[in-house]
Amino acid sequence: METETKGQLDFASAYERLKGTVKHTPLLYNAGLSEKYDCKIYLKREDLQVVRSYKLRGAFNMISQLTQDELNRGVVCASAGNHAQGVAFSCNKMGIKGVIFMPEITPKQKVKQTEMFGNGNIEIVLVGDTFDDCLMEALAYTQAHKMTFIPPFDNYRVIEGQGTVGVEILEDLPETEVVIMPIGGGGLAAGAGSYMKHQKPGILLIGVEPEGAPSMLKAFEHGGPVSLPDINRFVDGAAVKTVGKLTYELCHEVLDDMLTIAEGKVCTTILKLYNEDAIVVEPAGALSVAVLDTCKDKIKGKNVVCVVSGGNNDIERMQEIKEKSLLYEGLKHYFIIKFPQRPGSLKLFVNNVLGPADDITRFEFIKKTSKESGPALVGIELKSAADYPALMKRMEAHRFEVLELNRDQTLFEFLV
Repeated sequence: METETKGQLDFASAYERLKGTVKHTPLLYNAGLSEKYDCKIYLKREDLQVVRSYKLRGAFNMISQLTQDELNRGVVCASAGNHAQGVAFSCNKMGIKGVIFMPEITPKQKVKQTEMFGNGNIEIVLVGDTFDDCLMEALAYTQAHKMTFIPPFDNYRVIEGQGTVGVEILEDLPETEVVIMPIGGGGLAAGAGSYMKHQKPGILLIGVEPEGAPSMLKAFEHGGPVSLPDINRFVDGAAVKTVGKLTYELCHEVLDDMLTIAEGKVCTTILKLYNEDAIVVEPAGALSVAVLDTCKDKIKGKNVVCVVSGGNNDIERMQEIKEKSLLYEGLKHYFIIKFPQRPGSLKLFVNNVLGPADDITRFEFIKKTSKESGPALVGIELKSAADYPALMKRMEAHRFEVLELNRDQTLFEFLV
């Protein structure tokens, strides 16, 4: 194993440094996916890491290299997710003080998880409505108290730690030909990608982002990091407005392709991994598997590794995940339906418009004073997406005035 890549990155030393703290996660062959895509697909299970994500690698690698004076003063980070848990675990492991800033809107489950991993060594500060507000407070606190800030991705020591994912992949499967990695800020792809490309120049490296937060793709298009004005935060582990300067430079150098995938497809993948393989993944952790349909021609007949980056999925999100999946697959539809002004129109709708396998999942009259005659918000779940055209034809034939909310994003978000 060669030790140097880009001078500043020493992956072999990081690999040794993390032994005893970070778990060497399994690389597991997946028969179902392999058969479906006519190749050999292996899942790099970072969801089985000590803190259920790869983020511990970078956090511990950086913190463990601080001077004794820096350790005595303590560390600070800003995060509402996996990075916070990685920093908290590292503080507990090394017996140092950590102050973790989280937005006030952070779910209680994530706060409790972070507290658990910190085990009395950390202080959590809930501040600000957004991550950006939280970050500003964290940086100001760091400077005022002369502590060390542990960034989530844009730091060579952090990138180096995340790169040990690549070290393990090639150690366990030297014949790896394709690696697909999720990208948020870019630390994982920059680190693991740099190591693997240095070891195997012919390896195909693919990065994948959620459609609603394509910050690395936009950076590639603009020749450097750009700040996206708005992002969809659903895939929270990979939803950042701006990628790092260092991570961009490394990703631009080593990645062969940058892809995006719809959030709805991610949700479908989460459910399939759970139902078919008993794997619990967070949205960011499903990105590399969700994108397989998009790159099936590139991976055919090859040894492919999909990095499952994390498994910190709050069970309370599962209903939302199921809903987004149904919408994406064309199985769930919402309408505003104006019922004809004649007796029995609701009964007619149920008996003659709905198909035998169609199910009403939501029904409410919009005008409370015009029940049974005014417009109603109706949610319908189909057994097959192919049933949709026939449903619309039956509505037209029976003279129901219909507005399809799935096709009007503004109204959909307002009413549904």
